[in-house]
Amino acid sequence: MNSPSKTSAAEIEPYGKLKPPSESFTPGDWFLGSTPPNYDSNKPPIVFVQGKNGSSTSWYGETEYHGINDMYTKAYEAGYQTVFVQLYDAAGNGSSSQYKNGRLLATKLAQISAHFGGKKVNIIAHSKGGPDTQAALVTYGAHPYVGRVITLASPHHGSNLADLANSWYAGWLASLLGANDEGTASLQIGQMAEFRSVIDNHANSRKNKYYTLTGTNQGPALSALSIGGLYLSSYGSNDGLVNEWSSKLPYGTHLFTDSKYDHDNIRTGSAVFSRIEPYLRSSSTAGIASLSEQPAKEEIISTTHNQIIHGGPLQSNNWIEQPIPLNESTKDGEVTIYTATADVDIELISPSGVVYPTFQVSQASKEEMSFLAGAHIHTLKQTNMESGNWIIRMKIKAQQDAYLLTAKVDDKEPLVLEMPGKVKQNDAQFVLKSPVKSNLLTNPLTFDVHLTDEEGVEIKNSGSLNKVNSGTYFGNLPDVPKSGTYNLTIVVKEKNMTGQMVNRTIVRSIYINK
Repeated sequence: MNSPSKTSAAEIEPYGKLKPPSESFTPGDWFLGSTPPNYDSNKPPIVFVQGKNGSSTSWYGETEYHGINDMYTKAYEAGYQTVFVQLYDAAGNGSSSQYKNGRLLATKLAQISAHFGGKKVNIIAHSKGGPDTQAALVTYGAHPYVGRVITLASPHHGSNLADLANSWYAGWLASLLGANDEGTASLQIGQMAEFRSVIDNHANSRKNKYYTLTGTNQGPALSALSIGGLYLSSYGSNDGLVNEWSSKLPYGTHLFTDSKYDHDNIRTGSAVFSRIEPYLRSSSTAGIASLSEQPAKEEIISTTHNQIIHGGPLQSNNWIEQPIPLNESTKDGEVTIYTATADVDIELISPSGVVYPTFQVSQASKEEMSFLAGAHIHTLKQTNMESGNWIIRMKIKAQQDAYLLTAKVDDKEPLVLEMPGKVKQNDAQFVLKSPVKSNLLTNPLTFDVHLTDEEGVEIKNSGSLNKVNSGTYFGNLPDVPKSGTYNLTIVVKEKNMTGQMVNRTIVRSIYINK
């Protein structure tokens, strides 16, 4: 563990140098940026906290899609002393939970403040760095060392992509990729509901001043961000990884949402530093409402679903087929298939027998911009899709692989799931509704319901469903063995007017408290 005297000697040259002379990726190391020639001691030092799978280079190295990040450069030019901290993710062995990273960050913040003579610092945090920071300040008591926190596109309420990555259908692929780490699991909607209930009801939650901002650009075409953004679009506007609604805190000040920024360039100095700099000049926390004035409360989360999801193992040189039934013709559809290897033959066959073999292939980064890190992504956009049974055919040459398929189509009759993020066992219920004047739930329905625990093991007897009226079903979740986050997958099947079987898939996590 580095002492402040040692770390203070490790200085970074400005202007985007990728590897400072004494840069270290050992979790727990921290080091200073160069002291600017126009250094203003009245300005609080800035501590940078990176996101999932990130390291200090997130702030001065290459971004995923937008070149070198000049955030450090902008802070240096504005006269700020900067500090970089390596959390557990910097070791390159996957991402850690916010509690594990938060405990480490809390000890480092104490050291950093001591190095500056007990002065408060301000924090700029990107993505999961926001929850990591809150764990440090609130749970582990580091709030006295910090004045203000600015979070850039942080999933304060989780991400539905984390739910997808930990879902029933994604298990095979996530295991092959090693993508089911604790950091990803910790960002499920249910797990973050539990986190919020702990953090937001803690007296320390109102001892720092929080500012939030986000973007709604979904990144470059065919990137992991754009594909993730397509999936997330069912849940609202997003930046390719995090929905706008998740980026806000009830007791924080939301500075802005900007359609120019995706989850990658929202952390760059050129994009945001001039807009957040006025809030960094002081570490004052005056004017924060108390916990009694802003009590935290649990709310029902209502989300619309119009996707088909499937997944499973693939075997060498054997074609497998997966139907995609469409209730009606759709103007625009997109099929995305995630696999562990690139060498996969994929065909999309229309109900009338037309074969579409051309899938665009890209690869998800192993850094901050994807939940299924390292997956090969095969995408096909198709216009004017006819109604009926579409077929996906897949075959691999490798000995072992797995797939996760998501198909998003225009749907005049999407399903709405209403379920809280956290419940007590006795209240572990959900409501499934059809839109007003829809025919979807008026016909006989069948349901496949899968509830899996944090290890991906299915809970047997996955609950019951009861019809309330022609447009509403009420479901009870089964008794679970212990408190924790559980991932719910519901496949809704219906015969349409022509007798074709149509299905939609709903994926959501929930924290069940025994």
